[in-house]
Amino acid sequence: MSSVIGLLAGLLGGLVGLGGGVLMIPLMVELLKVRQHQAHGTSLVAIVFTGLSGSVAYSLKGSVNFFDALVLACTAILTANWGAKLTAVLPEWKLKRSFGALLVFVAILLVVKPYFHHLPAEIDISVKIIVLAVTGALTGFLSGMMGVGGGLIMVPVMVLLLGMKQHTAQGTSLLVMVPTGAVGAWTHWKLGHVELKLVPGMIFGVLIGTALGAKFAHSLSDWHLRVLFAIFMLAMSVRYLGAKPN
Repeated sequence: MSSVIGLLAGLLGGLVGLGGGVLMIPLMVELLKVRQHQAHGTSLVAIVFTGLSGSVAYSLKGSVNFFDALVLACTAILTANWGAKLTAVLPEWKLKRSFGALLVFVAILLVVKPYFHHLPAEIDISVKIIVLAVTGALTGFLSGMMGVGGGLIMVPVMVLLLGMKQHTAQGTSLLVMVPTGAVGAWTHWKLGHVELKLVPGMIFGVLIGTALGAKFAHSLSDWHLRVLFAIFMLAMSVRYLGAKPN
């Protein structure tokens, strides 16, 4: 079952430039009965391989901006550790509610993203670096805390604010997930938040799924897939937002 979860998460991640944590975490919690904290840590381990497989596939198509990825990663790896440590002090019901809110945000963003247009003006390089650095810091913290790759922040910023092409933004986002996810996963592992028995199957599924998703992303429209994904996340968010203290 862990391989199937990894496969589905990798496929969606490769298609839309996300790490797949928003899919892996609810499936691990609901189907495999993994505790919320452990699901977040285990997800981050798999996300490292989502980013690795996806960024290689995108780079072969020339769809990765390595300079932007470096700036994003420099600040993301600093805050990923903080976000991961925060999960250790949050009770499980609060973590579930926070994750539920995240699911709603991602679902809405996936649906409305095609109706936004990036700023047409040329952005000064210094302003661009500042925007990327701040985005990286927010991404790292969110990734470490929520067990996700952070593509839901990086991709819209690069497309809407910096005018980057969609495929390049997705490929760049996937590359940043490698060091960011590694830092967050390491911290979660030290906190005991990684289900090691699930990791091999998750990685196997993720590597295959992400490579396939990235391949199809350059030839297929992802509109219908994103809508279905958004419906799934909204349905899951109802359960998480309704979590109560034990």
